[in-house]
Amino acid sequence: MDDVEPGRILLVVPEGADDFTASVLERLEHAVTTCHGPAPGTVCPLLHGDGCEWFEEAHGIVFSLDLSRPAHRAIVKAYEDAAAAAGRDVPMRVVVPRGATIPPDLEGILAWAGDPNVADLDGFAALVEAAERSG
Repeated sequence: MDDVEPGRILLVVPEGADDFTASVLERLEHAVTTCHGPAPGTVCPLLHGDGCEWFEEAHGIVFSLDLSRPAHRAIVKAYEDAAAAAGRDVPMRVVVPRGATIPPDLEGILAWAGDPNVADLDGFAALVEAAERSG
């Protein structure tokens, strides 16, 4: 991991999602990679156990997926499980609609109710930096 760019944050968001989160994190001096999920008719490589270069490079992950969809819950769970299996402390947040609850199988991931604001993202960036220092 010595050649991993410090502070890279992976955003897992639907195609056409607003880039507010990316622009704020980049202003906080974090490199951002955006994943719009697998191409139609394919499955996330983490679900197949094939690994994912973007996941490997990420020091933090923000999900903005529809957790009412089983496929989206499976993707979030695969990231959580892959981080645990690799012994990586990767801060993760999931954006959920206001009033929604996190499904029981994803309760280990903290949620933002509604779109994150600048303070939320600044706090997340601080968690990523702390994880980098301790890792």
